[in-house]
Amino acid sequence: MPVFAPLLEAEELEAARAALELGWLGMGSYVAEFEEELARLIDAPDRHVAAVSTGHAALHLGLLLANVGPGDEVITPAFNNVADFQAILATGADPVLCDVDDRTLCIDVEKAAQLVGPATKAVIATDYACALCDHGALARLAELHGLRVLHDAAHSIGSRWEGRPVGSFSDMTMFSFDPVKAITAIDGGALVVRSHEELERLHEMRLIGMGQPAAEMYGNRRAWTYDVRRLGFRYHLANLHAAIGVAQIRKLPRIAAARREACRVYDERFADLEQVRVPGGEVSDSVPFLYYVRVAAEQREGLRSHLAALGIDTGIHWRPGHRFTLLRDCRRGDLTVTDRVGDEIVTLPLHSAPAPDTVERVAGGVRSFFQEAAPR
Repeated sequence: MPVFAPLLEAEELEAARAALELGWLGMGSYVAEFEEELARLIDAPDRHVAAVSTGHAALHLGLLLANVGPGDEVITPAFNNVADFQAILATGADPVLCDVDDRTLCIDVEKAAQLVGPATKAVIATDYACALCDHGALARLAELHGLRVLHDAAHSIGSRWEGRPVGSFSDMTMFSFDPVKAITAIDGGALVVRSHEELERLHEMRLIGMGQPAAEMYGNRRAWTYDVRRLGFRYHLANLHAAIGVAQIRKLPRIAAARREACRVYDERFADLEQVRVPGGEVSDSVPFLYYVRVAAEQREGLRSHLAALGIDTGIHWRPGHRFTLLRDCRRGDLTVTDRVGDEIVTLPLHSAPAPDTVERVAGGVRSFFQEAAPR
């Protein structure tokens, strides 16, 4: 039983077939349709969506739009995906590692405020698993210090914060559609920005700097005379991936319901286990990406081995950034919570269309480990 399993059915197969039969394999009409579906999802007429090749590409381009570069600092959780650290480093800037809130495992805004310095240019705030950041406090911090905020919503597409869709309220928002996400395009990403000027810059940067009109390419054609005005990257999304992404977005209500119900059952099944700490909280406004438990550090590998023997895969999301050789010399604050969580966390299987016995099988495996470990 894998940790992640997407919902891939006849619709995705048909979308892939149609995209291949179209014969336009680069960025084209399906990318335009994918962006339109995302725009409808976030329901924010004052925002603009650009699809790109990966979530990492969206992060990198977002930081460049914020004019982050050498000599700048970007505050980000130490408990975060490697893609965020690498995106900062790719601009020539330095990551500054912040602790997370012990309840949500999202960035601790009070600790982030203590890390703001003269070189601070931006903050990356990452929603985690079932929880969202305190985006109101982040916006106030950014306004106070003149910072850009890049909202990493790789875990939270389709979720709502204070009733507003993720992607509709942040300075910039990135989405990821990699193979394990709740919504997958096999691989892909998107960046949501606030102005036409930023959108135009994005269109050029994602296409190795070429000033190809997006409308031209969305018609499955290209211009042969264009200018190159800025640095760019091969970050555009292909029609094939976009077509699959469109089919997936249209299933989001079904995917969301399945994931919410799985989290509810997990919470219920672990409620009486004192050795297990669950995410908790209400998930009716979120589309959970992963489900985790926190257990005593000395029991974690035993639990994972026990589940593996039952045919149940687990993961660790994530290893804290300051433990990587690449980041060991980064400026950082107090990382007490990050260090503790990094030793305790275990990701359990959470699927977009779980088989009827999936959650009960996993929950039973966790329970049996602690029941066998209990003193007799």
